[in-house]
Amino acid sequence: MGKKKQKKVDPPKYRGLKWFDQALPKEVESWPRDRGLWLDAEDDQDDCARGAVDQYARSKMWLWGGRRIFFFCDIHADADAFLLSLVASGGVRKTGPGDDDFELTDEGRNGCFIIGGDCFDKGPLNLRLLEAIHQLMLKGAEIELLAGNHDIRTYLGIYYAESKEPLLDHLFVRMGKKTVPLFKEIYDLFIADHNEQLSFDQADAPIHDMLFPSPRWYHEFPRAAADWIPSEKLSKEVRRIREKALEFEERAAGFGLTLAQVYEAVKKFRELFFDPNGRYYWFFNKMKIAHREGSYLFVHAGVDDEVACLIRDQGVGHVNSEFRRMLEEDPFSLYHGVLGNMFRTKYREFDFPLTAMGVRALHESSLYAIVHGHKNLCRGQRVVFRESMLNFECDASVDCNTRVIENLDGRGAAVVVFTETGRVNAVSTDYPYVKSFHPGAITVAGVTVGSERA
Repeated sequence: MGKKKQKKVDPPKYRGLKWFDQALPKEVESWPRDRGLWLDAEDDQDDCARGAVDQYARSKMWLWGGRRIFFFCDIHADADAFLLSLVASGGVRKTGPGDDDFELTDEGRNGCFIIGGDCFDKGPLNLRLLEAIHQLMLKGAEIELLAGNHDIRTYLGIYYAESKEPLLDHLFVRMGKKTVPLFKEIYDLFIADHNEQLSFDQADAPIHDMLFPSPRWYHEFPRAAADWIPSEKLSKEVRRIREKALEFEERAAGFGLTLAQVYEAVKKFRELFFDPNGRYYWFFNKMKIAHREGSYLFVHAGVDDEVACLIRDQGVGHVNSEFRRMLEEDPFSLYHGVLGNMFRTKYREFDFPLTAMGVRALHESSLYAIVHGHKNLCRGQRVVFRESMLNFECDASVDCNTRVIENLDGRGAAVVVFTETGRVNAVSTDYPYVKSFHPGAITVAGVTVGSERA
């Protein structure tokens, strides 16, 4: 028999790429690549074998709603990476050099932009990124914001900064030195010009006592958290908080901030993000922990057995409602419990496990793939299996500071586009081809479409 004819996939259309000094891939390659080797998901950044993925995909009847989805994640305070990723998605046409010089394409107006967590930390300018996201909203885009571990850690650290309760006293320091640039941004933009006559140095000592864990915390916390955190992890947490306290003070001094100035920025953050009239109130107010489209579950990191069963029995909407409730009422249980596992897990030994039972629950819900970020990659997105569940790993190391650490050249950008017909196309600046996946037999908006091979 002759070789089966492959369906041609049109190359992507990038509108406004001239405003960036970075190329994007123009040719399309089947995803995963047609190779016979199984490369271990834990030790290699390559995809699982194509044969295994094809066999899995063809054995399912996939569901799709018939609209276009653009998935971005782990942008980490890099507005330039986000704007280039928008152009890479085809949902936006860049019209000039400014951050608001863009417009939605027809695809962008009719689709949905999912930002899969971790907008804060690492990159150069947190607030500039949030302004760019807000511009996308103002131009009429439908946006879903998912919680990332860096986002929630920032929320909790600032919300409970002065708390002396054993389970909360460390949360400000727990944010780490990566938060200092955010405080510097807020101080320079909203505070500096209004406090020229205020002397901060005299206030540093009491503010240190207010923001940093008290000496007794190092003894009280292990007892208070014993039911939530394994003993070996507790010891590591206490040791790391000591280190983070020193690192934070050194980083703040390096940015020219006294602790009193940091505290002024903390109070301004609350006004900007927590007050309903605040400039960035929309960010946390809009945030969810999961989003479903057809047979795909979008989260920041992953799921475990308990969450999988909860989704099967009560749906993703219930999970999102529980996330909102716990964020406001029980933050420690959220962060260290099964819902927090959704934005924290890397499937380590101490993470809540996903086993065959959880995969079966997801499959019974017609969920056949998890789309997430959280684990940074250096050659674009990849597909892997975890306990017989297909995962699209999408953190392609786009922010400039991560790229320096990973020795990646040029500007970063990445997006995964789920088209109206159910095809999945992954674009990044670190892989020379658009990776194109099709699940096979699929029901699109209630109509069954025959199987398709890339």
